[in-house]
Amino acid sequence: MTNEKLNNTITSTIEYYNKNAEHFMEETVTADFTAIQEMFLSLLPPGGRILDFGCGSGRDTLAFLKRGYQVDATDGSTEMCKLAAEYTGIPVRQMQFQELSVREHYDGIWACSSILHLPENELKNVIGKMETALNRCGIIYASFKYGTFAGERNERYFTDFTEESFETFVKQIKGLKIKKMWITGDVRVGREKEKWLNILLRKQIIS
Repeated sequence: MTNEKLNNTITSTIEYYNKNAEHFMEETVTADFTAIQEMFLSLLPPGGRILDFGCGSGRDTLAFLKRGYQVDATDGSTEMCKLAAEYTGIPVRQMQFQELSVREHYDGIWACSSILHLPENELKNVIGKMETALNRCGIIYASFKYGTFAGERNERYFTDFTEESFETFVKQIKGLKIKKMWITGDVRVGREKEKWLNILLRKQIIS
C-alpha cells in the first residue's frame, strides 16, 4: 500500500467515526466487557498505568479508573475524544496510532476493536511501538474481527485475523509472545453471531 493510499484509508476511517460518533457511543458504551476487562487487569500490578489505545466511547477507560488504575486515553477521532472525555471525566488525547512514541511507560495497553483498522504492514509497525511503550513484562489486549478479510468494509478499513494467521503475523514482531487467544461473540445486542478474536500478548525479557 502506497503512503498516499494509506493516508486516505486512515483519513476515511477517522472521518467515519467523526460523522457517526454519537451513534457509535450509544451502540458501545453499555456493552458488557467486564469479563475481558477483569482478565486483562488480573495480569497488571494494582494501580498500574494503562493506555486505552483507541478508546472510542471511553467505556473501558472509565471501568479501569473506577478500579484504581492510572489511565491515558487516546482516539483518532476528534468527535469521539470529546464524547469520551465527557463520559470519563479525564482528558482524551486525539492522536493516530502511529504517533505513539513513549518507551517503557505502561503496564498494559488496551486496544479493544481499534488497531484492527490498520493495514497489516502498518499494524506491524504500530504493535512494535506498543511493545516499546510497555514496561517489563507488560500486557497488550487487542481484538480483531474473526476471519481472513482485509480491506474497506462499511466505510472503514479492517484487517481480520484467525488464530493461525495472527500466530504467523506476530512472529514478525520481536519482544512479544501470545499469552492467550480466544473467540467470542459480539457483545452488542443483535450482533451476537459476529465473531471476534481476542488476544493477550506479553512483553518478553530479551537478554
